[in-house]
Amino acid sequence: MIARNLGLSRRQVTRLLRAGRVLDPGGMRLDDARLPCLPSDGPRTVVVDGVEHLLHHRVSVLLHKPVGVVTAHEDARHPTAYALLRGAPLHRELRAVGRLDLDTSGLLLWTTDGTLLHRLTHPRYAVPREYHVGLAGPFCDPTPQLRLDDGHVPTIAAWRRAPLDEMHPALRRSATAREHASITLTSGRFHEVRRIFAALGTEVVDLCRVRYGSIELPPELPAGAHEAVDLHAVFRGLSPAPEGPEDEAPASESPEDEGSRSARPEDEAS
Repeated sequence: MIARNLGLSRRQVTRLLRAGRVLDPGGMRLDDARLPCLPSDGPRTVVVDGVEHLLHHRVSVLLHKPVGVVTAHEDARHPTAYALLRGAPLHRELRAVGRLDLDTSGLLLWTTDGTLLHRLTHPRYAVPREYHVGLAGPFCDPTPQLRLDDGHVPTIAAWRRAPLDEMHPALRRSATAREHASITLTSGRFHEVRRIFAALGTEVVDLCRVRYGSIELPPELPAGAHEAVDLHAVFRGLSPAPEGPEDEAPASESPEDEGSRSARPEDEAS
């Protein structure tokens, strides 16, 4: 726990324990590396060299991703969403729940729990994602028979036309956006929202994810800022939807391969 949270090696932690440099908040020396720390006990506070540290078993974070930032750990050309999380607990272990592309803003969840990440992104669990959209012009109403250029039939859980003043403040307000809408999907194929509205006869100018499941992007959270969120509490009862043609295992979740054009389930509508 100490090694993970403080970015130290196990050998370094063993030396700290043996030297009496690790205490509990009451000042009692902690020198037994085998002392159990169960996830059910929650975060635990220790004092190392006089400084208090909160030790986490798992961490989840809600990030307000700005336009111009890529969902990646490293990128040679653009700033990364991962860099915005510096200072978050277990920073090295955080992985994005899906992804948003360079020109998409909004809610981007991160977690250190691989099992939870898989459930939140797998098509079988059909977690709804809501987007607010600025559009270049008029568009047709989507129908259940709507099919995209690659043959994919999007699962649109809800949609509505909406005035600009009902759009989330995180949505960019471009002068070329003539109409606005909200759309909720239960999948996240490559550029899915953009491709849906292209099939409906218009172009997406501005795009923002405002909700993932029941978690909403706080209107007051500034672009680039993040806050802790308990994804385990929110999605404790998550169960798979009935199997269908889209019930296939997601491909790589690695944020580094954002540029690939394969139809991965989690290239979130970007």
